[in-house]
Amino acid sequence: MQKEFEQYADDVKKVKTRPTDQELLDLYGLYKQAVVGDVNVDKPGITDLKGKAKWEAWNSRKGMSKDDAMTAYIALAKENINKYGK
Repeated sequence: MQKEFEQYADDVKKVKTRPTDQELLDLYGLYKQAVVGDVNVDKPGITDLKGKAKWEAWNSRKGMSKDDAMTAYIALAKENINKYGK
């Protein structure tokens, strides 16, 4: 599964049309949970809107196993690749 995960992580970056911000945040949160596990950094300050949104996307996956996060990431990446083209 690790190899498939890495392949989709690479492929989803090459879609022809940029996914929505929410789709990108969902992918980010699942990716970080799969690679790192539960969030391990402090929440960015209120002025860092992008950093805060990314932290919240990752933190929303708290408690999810790395394998479950990988499986969910692969499914979401496939969906985005099919939706936006590669």
